[in-house]
Amino acid sequence: MSLLSWGMYPKIKNTVFRFDKKSTLKNIINNYDDLIPYGNGRSYGDSALSTNIINVKPKDYFLGFDKKEGLLHVQAGVLLCDILEHFVPKGWFLKVTPGTKLITIGGAIASDIHGKNHHVEGCFSECVKEFNIMLADGEIVSCNKEDTPDLWRATCGGMGLTGVILDAKITLKKINSQYIDQTTIKTKNLKETFEAFEAYQEKPYSVAWIDCLAKGDKIGKCLLMVGDFRDDGKLDYKNKQQISIPFNFPSFALNNWSVRAFNWLYYGKSKDGVSKQRVDIDTFFYPLDAIGHWNRIYGKNGFTQYQFILPKETSYEGLKEILTAISKSGKGSFLAVLKLYGKANDCWLSFPIKGYSLALDFKIEKGLFELLDKLDEIVLKYKGRIYLTKDVRVSKETFEKGYPQIEKFRTYRKENKMDEKFQSLQSKRVGI
Repeated sequence: MSLLSWGMYPKIKNTVFRFDKKSTLKNIINNYDDLIPYGNGRSYGDSALSTNIINVKPKDYFLGFDKKEGLLHVQAGVLLCDILEHFVPKGWFLKVTPGTKLITIGGAIASDIHGKNHHVEGCFSECVKEFNIMLADGEIVSCNKEDTPDLWRATCGGMGLTGVILDAKITLKKINSQYIDQTTIKTKNLKETFEAFEAYQEKPYSVAWIDCLAKGDKIGKCLLMVGDFRDDGKLDYKNKQQISIPFNFPSFALNNWSVRAFNWLYYGKSKDGVSKQRVDIDTFFYPLDAIGHWNRIYGKNGFTQYQFILPKETSYEGLKEILTAISKSGKGSFLAVLKLYGKANDCWLSFPIKGYSLALDFKIEKGLFELLDKLDEIVLKYKGRIYLTKDVRVSKETFEKGYPQIEKFRTYRKENKMDEKFQSLQSKRVGI
């Protein structure tokens, strides 16, 4: 059976390789081209799709933990949810986590993922001490920022195009509760949304849901959730039981009217002004993980997430123009997430820059890619960039304009013959 991405688009035939030991992996790399590592299949687009796929997920052993340093050593196939289930009861949490705990450590490094606290902690690479990776010639290299800086900058955010990550050491953070003190700020327009982000920027975690179909003076209205861990000693954490979507929804089920209805209900559930709640880790960080196979609500044709980031100085005008274009199109997204970011790191393809990002989910349908092409033009106009982990259609020209260090990545891949072994549908499309 061929593997898909989380967006279920595109659908291609592929051969899946598994390896039980390093010598087996080396033989695979020596004997095949067009290879790409594949974790838990949570990348939205085509970054982990190729003719030949190396399945890393079965390599999921915990290898060691240094309590004094909070340093965890795990194989690359370990899922974040497994780390949480084992370590939250002991008073440890991930320093950086995305909006899903169902990704592998290898995938987190390859995407250089970010979370609700990027303005404080940066990307995932900031909490990685070192990792072992098998390169295009079958050599295994221990990589860290100081001793192998170019390999580090190419691999963190490099979308699996430098080799197969085998294991990694990451630093966890101490916590004393599985609960978050959350403050919800309900805003009436984009101006109030930006003012709220700035007013609460000292909070370590922040994220906003935006009504992307709002019009006129209501454009950019949102629910901004900010928070921090409580200090109550309650650490009885367990992964929640999922409810599951059993089948693909009919394509017509998700439409302009159903999205508007959802937005109205979701926005209306919170009190006006400022309110406070106590929520658990899963509710605050991973709300969608409570629903198994939630990607099926978009229908059998699949969906894509459009995530872009704009520099802080252009974010307000850029977001206003983009939200206006989406509202006029009628192709709304009920998953529209706005986040604040701190400074960029020096990894060549890492996504974040100091500013704001917006992530929107769209079902694959007629006219969608034409709309996203128009949004690309606005993103470039305001000096922004697109996130590869979520992308399935951006052009080479648009992509490279957002990443000024792209030639360093291309050159490094070529010099080390990585481009002869590791390729994805995405890498071929955007020329990396």
